[in-house]
Amino acid sequence: MVKKYFALFILLVFNFAFAQETVFRGIVVDAKTQNPLANVVVSIQNTAITKLTSKTGQFELHSTIQGEQLLLVRSQGCKDLLLKIHSKFGQIVYLGTLQLEDLYSDETPAALITLLDTDLSDDSSSSDMTSGLLQSSKDAFMQASAFNWGQARFKVRGLDSENGTMMLNGMTMNKIYDGRPQWNNWGGLNNVLRNQEFSVGAAVSSYTFGGVLGTQQIATRASLYRKGTQLTFSGSNTTYLWRAIGTYASGMDISGWAYVVSAGKRWAEEGYFDGTNFNADSFFISVEKKLNNKHSLNFTGFYTPNSRGKNSPNTNETTSLMGEKYNSYWGFQNGKKRNARVKNIEEPLFMLNHYFKIDEKTNLNSGIMYQFGKVGNSNIDYQNANSPDPVYYRKMPSYFSSLYAKDHGEFSGEFTPDYENAEKSRMVFLANPQIDWNAMYLANQKSTENGHEPAQSHYVLYEDRTDDKTFAVNSTVNTQINSNLYFDGGFVYRNLKSHNFQYLSDLLGGEYFLDIDPFYKGNLSQSDLQHPDRLVKEGDVYGYNYNLLANSLDAFTQFKFSYNKKEFYLGQSYSVSNYQREGLYQNGIYSKNSLGKSDKVNFENFGFKAGFTYKISGKQWLFFNGEHLTRAPSLRNTFSNSRLNNSIVDGIESENISSAEANYVYRSPKLKMRFTVYYAAIKNTSKTSFFYAEGIFDNGSGHDATDGFVSQTLTKLDKKNTGTELSFEYQMSSTLKAIFAASYGNFIYSSNPNVVITNDANAEKNGAQTIFDFESAYLKNYKQAGTPQQAYSFGLEYRDPKFWWLSANINYLADNYIDVSPISRTSQFYINPVSGFPYPEATSERGEQLLKQEKFNPFMLFNISGGKSWRIQKKYIGLFASVNNVLNLMYKTGGFEQARNANFRSLNQDISSGTPSFGSKYYYGYGRTYFLNLTIGL
Repeated sequence: MVKKYFALFILLVFNFAFAQETVFRGIVVDAKTQNPLANVVVSIQNTAITKLTSKTGQFELHSTIQGEQLLLVRSQGCKDLLLKIHSKFGQIVYLGTLQLEDLYSDETPAALITLLDTDLSDDSSSSDMTSGLLQSSKDAFMQASAFNWGQARFKVRGLDSENGTMMLNGMTMNKIYDGRPQWNNWGGLNNVLRNQEFSVGAAVSSYTFGGVLGTQQIATRASLYRKGTQLTFSGSNTTYLWRAIGTYASGMDISGWAYVVSAGKRWAEEGYFDGTNFNADSFFISVEKKLNNKHSLNFTGFYTPNSRGKNSPNTNETTSLMGEKYNSYWGFQNGKKRNARVKNIEEPLFMLNHYFKIDEKTNLNSGIMYQFGKVGNSNIDYQNANSPDPVYYRKMPSYFSSLYAKDHGEFSGEFTPDYENAEKSRMVFLANPQIDWNAMYLANQKSTENGHEPAQSHYVLYEDRTDDKTFAVNSTVNTQINSNLYFDGGFVYRNLKSHNFQYLSDLLGGEYFLDIDPFYKGNLSQSDLQHPDRLVKEGDVYGYNYNLLANSLDAFTQFKFSYNKKEFYLGQSYSVSNYQREGLYQNGIYSKNSLGKSDKVNFENFGFKAGFTYKISGKQWLFFNGEHLTRAPSLRNTFSNSRLNNSIVDGIESENISSAEANYVYRSPKLKMRFTVYYAAIKNTSKTSFFYAEGIFDNGSGHDATDGFVSQTLTKLDKKNTGTELSFEYQMSSTLKAIFAASYGNFIYSSNPNVVITNDANAEKNGAQTIFDFESAYLKNYKQAGTPQQAYSFGLEYRDPKFWWLSANINYLADNYIDVSPISRTSQFYINPVSGFPYPEATSERGEQLLKQEKFNPFMLFNISGGKSWRIQKKYIGLFASVNNVLNLMYKTGGFEQARNANFRSLNQDISSGTPSFGSKYYYGYGRTYFLNLTIGL
């Protein structure tokens, strides 16, 4: 009897204990061979719960911790696998088949800035639980977007990067100035920025409210890195020719310290396009101190100075003479190529993070960041001299072959081409197609008339400089309220002081440069009336000089509900921001509106989003996301001409953004598929641009129209993006996989924005009108430019059990359009500014022909890639190689209409000549390119 009661007691104790724990079961296999992996470490992070897989790859974990946890699957030589798991006491949770990839089997170039889809677990069991993979694996669509379509400037859902949120340790990294991340700040840090989490569209993120494109969170906490050394050597013929990176991670030692260091170098005397030099360094450090089981401090710092020579957009005329790789921005100096337009970036960043595990259900992560440095874009400035641009329109054959006779300053309509001088111009250009640096040095070194005064530079090299100082603080809390409810919340505060100025970097052999604008006379020519006719030398500031001041606070809350078959979430956001300009020069044109501080511009915004997931089975999901928010305009688009004055864009207001998406996902060991339908609308955007325009203003003489360098401001510009995405992967055998990805979109302008033109040239006449309201630009239903709106990819991938692989894919891209000129789509386009009446030859039929948006030809790209990895005495060697655009096809990736011919008559005559002087300018994609990468893990 005693034995019977004792057995009953043991059974009750066992049942009670089991009811207070969750059992997790699964199988770990090799991603290539699908063979089970033994002795793989499976653990729940921040606990002592650990198991090794059996010979059949199976494991079973018993957890007494309730709520959401992170399951880490780790094996030497394989990529870590991190999964979210949900504990429910008394239940057995089947995690299905978990696939581990070889650490160096797929050394593709990291697409750090591409927003990628959150992968879903491959759960072939009858489990009612799902878990999202947090590693940087991607579905076929996102792989194609980053590595196959990216060379054609493909944008996911047609959205620019300001619509996504880039985060580093929970800190927003999008610039206040234009809303976009500064990609070059992360250059060369590939090996240390692999701890990433992605959400696409309005999907839930634990770190921020996010944008309609999604969220990318990068973690640099030192304890997250695998212990060891990694060396990377690369060769390419795109932006750089060579790359070398070395990285070491210590792992967490018994005293609670962990650190990671990385250094790299990328360089090229010349990239793919002529004259595009490149030089970049990268330095990174992350140090963590674990204070106790609840508190850790982590310091992150990196410095990535880089310099890149730009390549020019070209007209069809220029390309026909010189080819698609021609670049007008460089010339020979002392036998070496020197690029006049170089972008230099030096913006070191320092961040301190505090990780506080309040209890088993709540984490509080906070940080403080300081970033400073400079961004400079160089160019040539000149006074009392001819343009140094080798493709200046008066130097091209088209200037002579498109001549029309003039009567009182206006084109008479009589076509009078000068073919003899056109041919002479062609021969001269072909003989001297680049910048003549030596000629500029000689012009600057000529003595003055009496031979005693110092030589004035007619040509100088300067930089448009932006020196930013950004201070930011953030804090995020994540907690489990009960077994079904989770809460996320946080804020980010940022303060920016942005110093913008013109910096004289090289006098090119002269001794000084005059700080005036030679286009104007008298006081109007002065950059700073407080220091008129100033002589500037190398290292001096001139031209324009001002600060942009900004403060922003973004806060969000989020509630996530999780049940057996359903999950849903609700998110809210609130933000406030203010902008101000502080002029440091009293500009001669705007003497009363340039010096000192402008009025403050304040914005207050809200956002709401929600999502719902229904788990049809362990293999199928349906999920829906929707979002609506208002967003402050970027600092860049708030001031109409910040270089010269304090004027704020009239009618500036917050943008309104809405999005919705529906997704179906199917995942099994053989088939993985995702189908998505999406919609996004962005309203009330503004955009400021600058260009030289001819013949659009009456100068008051009764004969001529004023020409001048103008600023154009668009307001109330709406965009609508709709489309579908398809991702399809089928494992035909254990070694062969078929991949298909497709994107079909329709990205249009959905409003007729208002156009305001500011013509500073009119300021030369005291009291003359400088601001002109051109009313509406008829852009509605024009296509948005800058990305193919159709993209398809089909490929085959072979992965051999002996750790080598080979893939090939073919890509078709279509529906890419040129960026149109808004001023040409206003009613003013048809009006003669001198008479105030329409041009007599202007017909609607001809106007439609002239203003029809150019559609680029579709094209196909064939890419191949492969790799091999070895394990030699606990060392890992990975080799990756790829060839893109194998057939060396040349294609246009983008372009824009020149707005100089901003009226019907001049544009019609220029186009009718057959050799337009101001035709559209185009960017071209890379031809055949290669990438080689060797990785050594120690």
